[in-house]
Formats: sequence, structure tokens, C-alpha cells
Amino acid sequence: MSLPKPKEVRDYVSANISGFHQTRLSRLEGLKLKQILKRKNPYLFKAKNILTAEALVRVLLDAHLSSQEETLFGDFLEGLAIYINGKTFGGKKSNAEGIDLEFDRDDIRWLVSIKSGPNWGNSSQIKKMRDCFNRAARIARTGKSKLDVRAVNGCCYGRDNKPDKGDFQKFCGQRFWEFISGSANFYVDIIEPLGHLAKLRNDEFDIAYAKVVNRFTESFISDFCVEGSIDWPRLVKFNSASD
Repeated sequence: MSLPKPKEVRDYVSANISGFHQTRLSRLEGLKLKQILKRKNPYLFKAKNILTAEALVRVLLDAHLSSQEETLFGDFLEGLAIYINGKTFGGKKSNAEGIDLEFDRDDIRWLVSIKSGPNWGNSSQIKKMRDCFNRAARIARTGKSKLDVRAVNGCCYGRDNKPDKGDFQKFCGQRFWEFISGSANFYVDIIEPLGHLAKLRNDEFDIAYAKVVNRFTESFISDFCVEGSIDWPRLVKFNSASD
């Protein structure tokens, strides 16, 4: 087994990146203004002195879409990492709870939980990941008591210069992509293929985004503006009043 050739990586990205773009677009088109308004902090918008309906709508949309896109693209990168590792070291998607990838290398069974970036979880979420590592390791050692099993929290971007967390390693950015591919430069090599059809897809998204902004702005003015000004008490009551 060996690292996939650049064309193989481009072909994988070409075949799979469209799912990210399509889901991103369909979720945008399916948004409802009042659903978003109920989830966001109206006091923050007032403190930022937002004066126009369109400005508030754009802030709402951008905050909502940013968090969704991080999750969607994280799922794509997880799939890419598993594909690369499968080609290079024979790794596979794990069936164990909380484990995304497992593979054997250098007489070690590696259990990998993949996240987008380094600042992904609080203490309880990290504890849950540790529990998943421990459970998966016990299962892997069933009938193989001497099997060397090690755990890795892999992050697709960012840095953590203290990777040794005691009972698991945390590999971020370059360290992670080198760990799963065997190539120190792979974290840079994947940038170019990710731009496949990006302009075409983003142009399509921008058109849909403009339509949503216009539609939401009209609705917001109708429901939450009085004589051209945002009716902040009405907005706060809609967001936070007891039923």
C-alpha cells in the first residue's frame, strides 16, 4: 500500500465535495427566519448597535451558516482522511462508538477520533471521548491480550504543541495528516484539490443567499419594525417571553 497519487486524491474530492456544496445549499434554502431568531441572542445584536433589518438578517444568517458549514465540511474531511489512510495503511471506518478510524501500523492498533479543529470540546466531551477510547481498546484486545492499542484525537487543522495527553495523543494539522498518510507535506498537498468547482458552486450559493437575505429582510421589517426602525422590545419578547 502507498499514498494515493495526486490524481486519485483529485478524483476522490471531485466525487465527494459536491455533497458538501449541495447540503450547504439545500440547508440555506430551507431556513426559516423565526426559527433562527429564536436561537440567537437579541441583546447581543442591540449591543452591537445594529440599525437596519438587512444588517441584522445578514449577521443572523452568517452566524448560523458558519456553524453549520464547519460541521458539514468536518464530515467531508473525516471521509477524506479515512480514504487516504485506507489507501496508505489499510485503515477503515471503525464500528466502535466514538471512533472514526482504526488501522494497524508498526505493530500498533491505532484508534482515531477525528475532529475538525483543536478546540472542539469541553471537559465532559473530552471525558466521553476517553471513555470511548478505553471501551474500544478493551474490545480490540479481546482474545489478543498483548495487542498494543493506542488512541489518537486527530484534528484536521490547527496546532497543539503538546500532543501527549497521557492516555491518548492529540495530533493537529500537519501532524495529523502526516500520521494518517505518512507524508509530511500532505496537509499542503490537499489544498489544491479542495477548490474543485468551488467558484461555480459558490456563485450558485451566492445567488441563493441573496434571495434569502431579501426574503428574510422583508419578513423582518413586516414583523419586527415600526416606522422603519427595529422594534427591539417586540423582538426580545418573541425570543424570550414565557409562553
